[in-house]
Amino acid sequence: MAGPVCIFFHRGEYDAVHQGLSIAASAAAMGRDVELYFFWWALERLVRGKLDEPDLERDDVNATMELRGVPTIRQLLDVVRDSGQAKLFACTGSMASIGLTPPDVEPKVDALIGWTAILARTAGATDRFTL
Repeated sequence: MAGPVCIFFHRGEYDAVHQGLSIAASAAAMGRDVELYFFWWALERLVRGKLDEPDLERDDVNATMELRGVPTIRQLLDVVRDSGQAKLFACTGSMASIGLTPPDVEPKVDALIGWTAILARTAGATDRFTL
């Protein structure tokens, strides 16, 4: 049986977070466990709740995503969380670097985690994505 799909979110741009959550939703739909690791700007987007605000370079895409039936980041995150297949982690170093505190972050994730624990959890994982 395959191990978890591990997705590392660093960039906070809408398209990067959307792509990562699309991968996570697909993996969860296949019955795969998914581990989502949030760092820096992606963590900030998650914690600040900026999940439905496309900031793509092309205004025509920003304005028409909903009309085209493209799910928002929030909708994808809900699908992933509701699947019961996913765990969300926040990097404690990134948290401190961008001025977030545990009370800010804990309601949004399953656990706060540092690099030693991240390396231990993901050792040997073959399905890794970094966005």
